[in-house]
Amino acid sequence: MVRQGLKLILADRFKKSVFGEARNAGEAFRRVMEEKWDVLILDITMPGRSGLEVLREIRRLRPKLPVLVLSMHPEDQFAIRLLRAGAAGYLTKESAGEELVGAIKKVVAGGRYISPSLAERMATFLDIDVQKAPHERLSDREFLVLRMIASGKQVSQIARELSLSVKTISTYRARLIEKMHLKNNAELTHYALQKGLVD
Repeated sequence: MVRQGLKLILADRFKKSVFGEARNAGEAFRRVMEEKWDVLILDITMPGRSGLEVLREIRRLRPKLPVLVLSMHPEDQFAIRLLRAGAAGYLTKESAGEELVGAIKKVVAGGRYISPSLAERMATFLDIDVQKAPHERLSDREFLVLRMIASGKQVSQIARELSLSVKTISTYRARLIEKMHLKNNAELTHYALQKGLVD
């Protein structure tokens, strides 16, 4: 429904454009490799691999393809991390259709799109020396493992979903708990819920 809604909004403004869609990361990679697109609109919450990992892989496969992230997550949780990972812009799903159209035009022209509220927040970071929140010190993979543990997944399940060994996931878990000065999964889950890092 979300994809169909987006296509209706965009088809009205970009009348001669061709649109495609992908249901998951595998379809997205295939279409990006086999077809020539001017812009990719990516949701970071998708079946299988996380949108953050998909973004990094697409940046590797098609470094010149602008990727505009459209997410249900608030800007303060993910936007700066995704922009650092190579996104050309970040919008929440509550954004108006006109904002989406403007963002697409900007990134297709080679620019980057950030909302006025995010621009203000980034300017504040430049003006004052703000200590990073514990989860902002994590690597992208550690951050992903944090979210998966906090959503109730076991280490073995996370290992299967990320195609990594149980030992590797356990190492990530130990590392992120140490970096965040937490003691166990319960504290980790409480922190993630408190900060709104899980759905």
